[in-house]
Amino acid sequence: MKLWRWILLLVIVAAVAAFCWHWVAEDPGYVLIRFRGVTAQTSLLAAVVLLVLLWAGINVLWRVVRWPFGAFSRRHRRVSQQRLADGLVALMEGRHSDAERDLNRASRLDTLRGPALLAAAEASSRRGEHARALESLDEAAQVAPRAARVLRARVLRRDGKPAEALALLTSEADSGSLSPGGWREYALAALANGDTRRAREALDPLQKSGVLGTRAYNALETQILVASLNGAGDGAVLNALWSSLPKSQRRAPAVVDAYARKAAVYGLTLPAMDEVESALRREWSSQLVETYGTLAGDDLDARLRRAESWLDGHPNDPSLLLALGRMCVRLKIWTKARQYLERSLALAPGANAWEALGDTYTGIGDAALAQRCYRNAIAMARGDNAEPLPVADVVGGRLDTRPIAIEERDVHGVPRLRE
Repeated sequence: MKLWRWILLLVIVAAVAAFCWHWVAEDPGYVLIRFRGVTAQTSLLAAVVLLVLLWAGINVLWRVVRWPFGAFSRRHRRVSQQRLADGLVALMEGRHSDAERDLNRASRLDTLRGPALLAAAEASSRRGEHARALESLDEAAQVAPRAARVLRARVLRRDGKPAEALALLTSEADSGSLSPGGWREYALAALANGDTRRAREALDPLQKSGVLGTRAYNALETQILVASLNGAGDGAVLNALWSSLPKSQRRAPAVVDAYARKAAVYGLTLPAMDEVESALRREWSSQLVETYGTLAGDDLDARLRRAESWLDGHPNDPSLLLALGRMCVRLKIWTKARQYLERSLALAPGANAWEALGDTYTGIGDAALAQRCYRNAIAMARGDNAEPLPVADVVGGRLDTRPIAIEERDVHGVPRLRE
């Protein structure tokens, strides 16, 4: 198709040229130039061609004269571009001092001034030189004001001044003119400043902008919502906040866990339990099932039976075993508590399980083993290794704590291999 277009264009050009030549041949025109006794005469077509050649010659001569002077500017541009490239590489490699030096030198070229100063400010901030970073941003603001404002907020937040960072971006946030990166900094500054309301306001623009990937956005959203729920001053505020959240934001296990724990603090045990059970029906969560075992209430027997029914599908979940052990301790079912907690410790040792096992041996009346368990809980909390219980001294002998092999199938009924 393109070949036919070129052929058509050539035919049109040839037709126009033939017509123009015929038109000029009939009357080529006459040009007479007389200057100081010198007379020159020619046709109009020849005069036009001579003028074009004269203009081309002057242009070539001007370029030849300018070339030595342009060589310096070309060299300056080439060196500045190389310094910008070296500075960015040094910034990514963590050589922040070298990066700051190269980027400041690259900023001497006007076309590179904005990005070079912004990158130099980032290098200074990573070095901890926040004052130097702000100085670079003062200069960068003359070229790229929006980017400089966002980076200034980031530098202030890193310097432990989230209130100043929040105030810097508030006016643009209220008008809805913040850049995508600005919304992220606005949310982080508000979160660091304890202003969870403003942090939540930034979630919708952040999601629409797509500046964060799905995983990063979900992590930030969960962090903001958990902080908002933990900051609720009383039960009424907590319930009002929980009701105002969209259904999609109330599905994350960490968010449900934060609500349940805070609701339990304010005595709202039944709403907390309902939310946890609903979340566990949608999706299994070890975090939520551990919280389920800590909730207060008078229906502990029924909750224990419900939790024990989950063992069929999750026999090797240490959090479920810990929750069952804790509920058995509160019900003073010492043998079951010991079985669940020792299996939990065998699968995933943790300070909470050791503490609950210590409560179990306290209930049994074995103070020595209880003290050993409590010492192990403290050691695990500090990051030290726990000391195993002696088999000979364990009441009732050592239990079988090996993981139970279960068959898992996908949605098509095909057995799933263990990784």
